[in-house]
Amino acid sequence: MHWPRDLEGWPHREASTRIAGPVHRWHVQASCSPDTEKRDILLLHGAGASTHSWRHLFTLLSDRFRVKTLDLPGHGFTTLGARHRSGLTAMAEDVTSLCTAQEWRPATIIGHSAGAAVALEAARRGPLRGVPVIGLNAALGAFPGLAGVLFPMLAQVLAAAPLVPRLVARQVGQARQIARLIESTGSTLDPEGLELYRHLAADPDHVSGTLQMMAQWDLDPLLESLGEHPSDVTLFATEGDRSVPAITSVEAAKRLRQGQAILHPELGHLAHEEDAERVLGWILPYLPD
Repeated sequence: MHWPRDLEGWPHREASTRIAGPVHRWHVQASCSPDTEKRDILLLHGAGASTHSWRHLFTLLSDRFRVKTLDLPGHGFTTLGARHRSGLTAMAEDVTSLCTAQEWRPATIIGHSAGAAVALEAARRGPLRGVPVIGLNAALGAFPGLAGVLFPMLAQVLAAAPLVPRLVARQVGQARQIARLIESTGSTLDPEGLELYRHLAADPDHVSGTLQMMAQWDLDPLLESLGEHPSDVTLFATEGDRSVPAITSVEAAKRLRQGQAILHPELGHLAHEEDAERVLGWILPYLPD
């Protein structure tokens, strides 16, 4: 994504800043509040998304908290500083380093989909150890059967081919294709939401960053450590989600030492974009006073 050209019209662009390092050139958004008594909340988006996915909750949460959000490495406006640091552990380490460098002290980390996995990984060691985590349709399950072997291999091949991101962006970054893709998640977005995803999908660098993340993704160490995870974890799952089955959150919560899963029959994978006020009602009792 081109800075500042593509930032024009981006949600909460007035809160946007570029930060050089650690490792990557980050795009972050921080709500401005002179109230030093407010607690920090960190929001982490899922694979293929960006800060835009929090556009509604960012506003709603800013009344009560100092909200921080960022584009994950290779996504949106964040430029990868090292291509090999797109996996789960490296991303969590780099997000933690960014929080330390910026003196962010999140009282809670909220992650959507793969962002929930990054949140859990960041909260199990280092400076963010033990920070409470809220997951929204958390992607905490491996691909079943043969897909679990073939899908990462395919992503590695695609990520290594220099022309593939441009070809994918040309094909997927069309309004009709994006509408079908969003529909396949079980969610319904307004025209603004669809256009934001189309804009991202049409950018070869964003596509490349997403492929790098998929190619390097390894959930096994995190899943194996869930029984010893130090954080209070609340996983919200929607039964209309066609991307991550709600049972994934139920099974993960069973393995957590201090975890619970709360299921809702409404909405799809992008629940927080479909109806942010309803999702705020779900999560608010689990946020700090």
